[in-house]
Amino acid sequence: MHRHQVRRRRAVAASALVAIVLAALIAGNGTSHHARTAAGHPGSSGTSGSAGDGTANDRVVVVASGQLPAPVQDAAVAAITPDSAMLIGGLNQGESSVADIVKVSGSEAIRVGALPSALHDASASVIGGEVYLFGGGVITSFSQITRISSTGETQPAGQLPTPASDLATTAIAGTVYIVGGYTGQSPLRTILAWRPGTPARVVGMLPKPLRYAAVAEQAGQLLIAGGTSGMAASQNVYRFDPRTGQVTTITQLPHPLTHAAAAALNGTVFVLGGRDASTNSQTRQILAISPTGAVNTAGTLPQPLSDLSAVTLGEHILIAGGRDPAGHLHKAILTLSPQRG
Repeated sequence: MHRHQVRRRRAVAASALVAIVLAALIAGNGTSHHARTAAGHPGSSGTSGSAGDGTANDRVVVVASGQLPAPVQDAAVAAITPDSAMLIGGLNQGESSVADIVKVSGSEAIRVGALPSALHDASASVIGGEVYLFGGGVITSFSQITRISSTGETQPAGQLPTPASDLATTAIAGTVYIVGGYTGQSPLRTILAWRPGTPARVVGMLPKPLRYAAVAEQAGQLLIAGGTSGMAASQNVYRFDPRTGQVTTITQLPHPLTHAAAAALNGTVFVLGGRDASTNSQTRQILAISPTGAVNTAGTLPQPLSDLSAVTLGEHILIAGGRDPAGHLHKAILTLSPQRG
């Protein structure tokens, strides 16, 4: 298992290695499942409001609002109040996993605790006011579900059926839905449902195995955008209906996209940043996906970023961290808001 070496996404310095990677991409083979050059990110719970229609009304603006204690990528995030969130784990600039639990409120970000062990590529959701962290990995993928209090204290809360990192989660009506992921040996195409005190169970199947998808709630269903299937970035957008267990393809993104984040605002799901299968192909683009499946460009990030964290807080979306095309990590806290007027 090469999980740690792979996840670190080291910048390729040797020209020979660059040539090998480019040749593989041109041949359509991508990179190995272990290479972070072919992957996407965590999702986060969003709150659906009035139905957006994918028009200019979905235009957004993004402004800097604060800084994290340290640069980070691949951190899990969950809203703990209408105006604060918890950022958990991730990778630091030294390409090592971290155990930090950071509370973000407005422009303030304070480390309030630590996980029992460092990890990255986990996902977090909230049920009953409690934050639950799912999976993640370092050298191997993990199967644990961890409850995290608002003060940063941790407690075991359950197990996934298999180890899983690179997964995405969203909570709907008291149930967390867990989308795809990677066992450390193979990608997953399952959609799991989990409630505290009960085992996780399979409730749906994706058309193909998927890692690093951007996932958010929209009108009581899951919207699943992009991600990595096999060794290539995906262009598909799926909708999962928890009532029927059905997954349908509703549209396509303008281009293949992985390592993006997603959050919902006023009925529209915003897909933020990301990249294609190439490590340094980050984008500034913010896409808006309406309930009808219309996809439009809604705005731009201040700079190209992948592996960022995003979550809905009231009438805004909080964005934190991420990786730029030069391989630098960021500690900026950004606020996305609807464009007025």
